[in-house]
Amino acid sequence: MSRPLRIAVADDDDAARAYLEAALPLLGHVVAAAARDGEGLVAACRAESPDLIIADVHMPGIGGVEATRKVYEESPLPVVLVSAHPDATALGRADQDHVLAFLVKPLRQADLEPAIVVAVSRFEQLQALRRETADLRQALEDRKLIERAKGALMRRTGLPEHDAFRRLQRLASDRNRKLVDVARMILTAEDAYRVDA
Repeated sequence: MSRPLRIAVADDDDAARAYLEAALPLLGHVVAAAARDGEGLVAACRAESPDLIIADVHMPGIGGVEATRKVYEESPLPVVLVSAHPDATALGRADQDHVLAFLVKPLRQADLEPAIVVAVSRFEQLQALRRETADLRQALEDRKLIERAKGALMRRTGLPEHDAFRRLQRLASDRNRKLVDVARMILTAEDAYRVDA
């Protein structure tokens, strides 16, 4: 791992939690918070804003899957789940967007660092994909607005499509505005001129 992480740990097993609190600093990380149950984990993450969570699946009250989901909904971060009983139910519950690695107890230092590296790497990839998807969605919405504005200009002025688009570009350039902002202004004006408004 190239940078030390602030990690929140949660386990109702005192020995397992103490092991994480001792092992993670040896790997160059900081234990930002340690909790005995899911509610404590959620509260600790709100207070400490860790970079990653390592949590047991089975804890009293809300378990690790539910607790980490609550944290993730408020502030997305990578999650490594652990369990002493990796049965089909535990694995099925761990098959969530925010869970990026799974370890079986007893935990070993040799397994911790690869799981952390994989979880962080996958998280960064997923975040990049989400940003790219959001950017593409916004670009598509912007393009639709520009097309509508171009159509409005063509109707009002009788200009052919190419000339209407060039006029939009010129207006944006003259006013030092984005093309989509000029398109919004034209569509707002078009709405104001509508007879049935």
